[in-house]
Amino acid sequence: MTTFLHTKILQSSSHTSSRSVQILQHSMPSLLLVVFLVELAIQLINTVGATTINNLLWHLILSFPSSLSNEFAAQRKKQKDYLVVRRDLKATSSQDEFAKWAKLRRQHDKLLEDLEKQKASLDATRAKFDRSLTTVRMVSTKGMQWFLPFWYSREPMFWLPHGWFPYYVEWFVSFPRAPIGSVSIVMWQAACSNFVALVFTTLVAIYGLAVAGKQEQRQAQAVPAGSGKTQSKKGQ
Repeated sequence: MTTFLHTKILQSSSHTSSRSVQILQHSMPSLLLVVFLVELAIQLINTVGATTINNLLWHLILSFPSSLSNEFAAQRKKQKDYLVVRRDLKATSSQDEFAKWAKLRRQHDKLLEDLEKQKASLDATRAKFDRSLTTVRMVSTKGMQWFLPFWYSREPMFWLPHGWFPYYVEWFVSFPRAPIGSVSIVMWQAACSNFVALVFTTLVAIYGLAVAGKQEQRQAQAVPAGSGKTQSKKGQ
């Protein structure tokens, strides 16, 4: 009976271990991708700029029908009405057409007051939007950048081929707490960060060279073809 129970316990522990290995094998590729995407998002934000991304998302939200977009449309309409009233007010003499001038003045002051209130309300909404977006961006990028290495510090991302590297290399790539012979999440994160930064730097440099080349080409085309001959004749 004791031998039977011992065999069952060994089989159960073996099944549990194999199950854990299978879960680890299935979860690691997705974790590798998550770390890479986090580093990609951080580099993209640093390159494009958080303010630019906020402005793009803000205009994108305003393009959809909503109470906020309706409020902005109403503000733009009121701005047009205000400009029309102000133009008419300037064109009206307060001495010759006092009644018309006084009516336009009341309309002008009322529209200006409404515009200032709407602007204050919309500015407060935009500030709240920027704060919320900043919080989400920090949690989903910087927060994940710190949380993932802390939570998965003991998990191997993948294993190095056995016997291909000396011990100090295996120890270094497993830093700080992954098993020796594996690549830790910290090292994988550093590799992804450096790779993404290198790719973005290269793309930005190529784009800058292309823009500079087009500008030089336009400047060369703008110079008249006979200007060089004319200058040489004047020199003679």
